[in-house]
Amino acid sequence: MRFSIDEWMSNLYWMDCPQKNDYPWAIERVRRCEEQIAAVAVQLAAVGVHVVLDLGFSSREQRLAWCARARVAGVIPELEVVHPAADIRWQRVVERNAAQSGTYSFVVTREMFDAMERLWEPVDAEERAALETVRDEVKAARL
Repeated sequence: MRFSIDEWMSNLYWMDCPQKNDYPWAIERVRRCEEQIAAVAVQLAAVGVHVVLDLGFSSREQRLAWCARARVAGVIPELEVVHPAADIRWQRVVERNAAQSGTYSFVVTREMFDAMERLWEPVDAEERAALETVRDEVKAARL
């Protein structure tokens, strides 16, 4: 079962956003979604359903917290890091915005993309040591 924060935010909250790119407003709702996603993911894992979390995981703190949460639920987390170059990622966003199919949930502007780029913390050796499984893949080809 896949959980995408973009889908949850698009379906539950974006239409009510009082102003464009209101980060404090959005992050509060992202946290609400994450709590509900966690609750459902734990229930699914308990009955043997594999769960994929597409929640951004931009910061080391967020990644480690979610991995700890998984372990408490009796799940061995696996972190897959996919990190093509920023220009390739931006081109994919542009194409997804234009096609509005597949993984499209809402238009991601250059401003939004750049804001997330500033938040990204690469997975370092210390974090890798703290996690049981990290698959690190540089994917330049289309995913």
